[in-house]
Amino acid sequence: MTVLRIVPNLAVTSISATREFYIDLFGLEVVMDHGWIATLASEQSALVQLSLATEGGSGTPVPDVSIEVDDVDDIYQRAQSTGYDIVYELTDEPWGVRRFYVRDPDGKLLNVLTHVR
Repeated sequence: MTVLRIVPNLAVTSISATREFYIDLFGLEVVMDHGWIATLASEQSALVQLSLATEGGSGTPVPDVSIEVDDVDDIYQRAQSTGYDIVYELTDEPWGVRRFYVRDPDGKLLNVLTHVR
């Protein structure tokens, strides 16, 4: 048996508002929309992963979703300029990631990160 993918399902109050947040900030594209559920994706492939945590590291809460990007500084600047709710400032963590936390329109806590190479 092989797990092919794991998809987080986020409960939202407004698909359109939350969809626009993820499109604007992360450049995701709508690949399915049935009105009651919309799926956003990028063309990139990733390993199947599931993280289990008691904290988010550095004393932060466990985020709802972690999103790895190729340029966290660019996404951080876009989040700031758009006025999104940044709840943990851009930080270089001792375990080798550069990250920040932002809330989506429904209050989901996102850990946006880049691995420091």
